[in-house]
Amino acid sequence: MKTFTYQIFATVAERGSFRKAADELSITPSAVSHAISHLEAQLGIPLLIRNRSEMQVTRNGQILLPMVERLLNEERQLLSAAAKIQGLQGGQIRIGAISSVCIAWLPTIIRRFSKKYPQVEITLIQGSFAEIEQALSLGKIDLGFSALPTISRLDALPLINDEIKCITPADFTPKNGVSISQDDLEDRHFILQRSDYDSDTKAALDELQVKPQAINYSIDDQSILAMVEAGLGWGILPDLALSRLSGEIEAYPFKKPYYRHLGLVINPSSTKDPFVKAMQKEILSYLKRG
Repeated sequence: MKTFTYQIFATVAERGSFRKAADELSITPSAVSHAISHLEAQLGIPLLIRNRSEMQVTRNGQILLPMVERLLNEERQLLSAAAKIQGLQGGQIRIGAISSVCIAWLPTIIRRFSKKYPQVEITLIQGSFAEIEQALSLGKIDLGFSALPTISRLDALPLINDEIKCITPADFTPKNGVSISQDDLEDRHFILQRSDYDSDTKAALDELQVKPQAINYSIDDQSILAMVEAGLGWGILPDLALSRLSGEIEAYPFKKPYYRHLGLVINPSSTKDPFVKAMQKEILSYLKRG
């Protein structure tokens, strides 16, 4: 369809270079450059700032980019609907999830779904809650898992209240023997993911009066567990991230429970897609039955 020029613009904006966009779209860099120049002439505004190292989207381009992403998503939905009308069975679902959901839930969910709908292609994108919500808003994914309430005011279906635990070396025991209290936290250092510190974990640490200078950052959940085991600090992780807990470490609840509230968010333009509905049903069934 004629929207391929818009796809080129969206890909250059995401990848930051003509060459990377060309590789992804299987066209030449010169074709990318020509398409962008044609689109800029057609719209009457510059969309990209061309530097030697990378491309940057102009302010006007940033205003138009969400509209372009929505248009591309609507085209995908149109083609999917047309295929179903013709009796074709193929389809695609794009899912956004944080690492703990990817590890603990999605292998089983996707396996069960694929047995029922082997013709459906599933694309999984891992990212932070903010990245998932942005992708949903732009139409880049069909459904995703996010913390509630959503920062982007997207409608969400509550899934679980995921209790946040304190991760300690195996040789530590809380003063009361069962849970972490304020007394256990004196002079302790914590290792977190930076994205976690901007959400429910931050609220817990603030209430427990853990100062920011006592916090270091790691890449992912497994790295945090390894660092705790090595005695480099303590961690704070939700139960879901501990589903495959291993090593010389322990997970204790806090004396006052803290939770991360997880929900399922669906792109508004994907809500009527029968395969997206089927995936939502599979997710809810898995959480109900396990």
